[in-house]
Amino acid sequence: MLRSLAVALAFLGSLIIPAAAQQQPLRSECLAMANAPPRAVPVSLRRTAVKIEEVAITYVGHSTYYIDTPDGVRIGTDFNGAYRTGRLPDVVTMNRAHSTHYTLFPDPKIAHVLHGWGENGQAAQISTRVGDVYIRNVPTDIRRYYGEGSSGGMIKDGNSIFIFEVAGLCIGHLGHLHHKLDETHFAAIGRLDIVMVPIDGTYTMSLDGVSEITRRLRSSIVLPMHRFATPLDEFMRLIGQQFQIDQRSERTLKISRDTLPGTPTVIILEGV
Repeated sequence: MLRSLAVALAFLGSLIIPAAAQQQPLRSECLAMANAPPRAVPVSLRRTAVKIEEVAITYVGHSTYYIDTPDGVRIGTDFNGAYRTGRLPDVVTMNRAHSTHYTLFPDPKIAHVLHGWGENGQAAQISTRVGDVYIRNVPTDIRRYYGEGSSGGMIKDGNSIFIFEVAGLCIGHLGHLHHKLDETHFAAIGRLDIVMVPIDGTYTMSLDGVSEITRRLRSSIVLPMHRFATPLDEFMRLIGQQFQIDQRSERTLKISRDTLPGTPTVIILEGV
């Protein structure tokens, strides 16, 4: 009997161990690149370089971008259900600033709903892999609004910067950012090849503040959002001549690690 049990356990172990070995670890390649010596590239990114994989990024509206990964995972940022195009996302991220940035009643067919705020005053802690994309967050504070107990002041960790790591690219969405970032934020963010930045200049933060963050991140691609009454010329003046501008007539950008521009570029996609 004991011998039979041992054989059975050994057989089960042979099934479990290979499956576990195939799981990709929950770790950030973007942080590894940011902290590595010059010219050092993580092994997994060297493998990716052999096969060129494109990510499609579509501006849907307001602060919502759709990110479509090479393996077919669709992500919707600052998703409220109103800004949509094509099929439903598989993953949605949300921030709590206004109802235009979240919904408490998302379509039940959306498999993964990630809130940028935690419960009971705790920061959201997101570190998850869905298909070929690794998703993590960096908490930031957010202003209080009327109806939240009091007006004025800040809610600690009420917002999140979401970071999506896929196909060797580090893609960041700053969310409804309300304050400047300190060194601990930049350390937690790491490297961003593509960053989505709110440029309204009032509802989130000043153009001076968001321009300073954009210059510091120095991402290859800057995708503006919160573009109503867009002070684009002023934003471009503030971030400096080291950034180029590329205004396009389409809503979707297809990009790979190999096709990132050599000069930091602000890309304006068609949209509202």
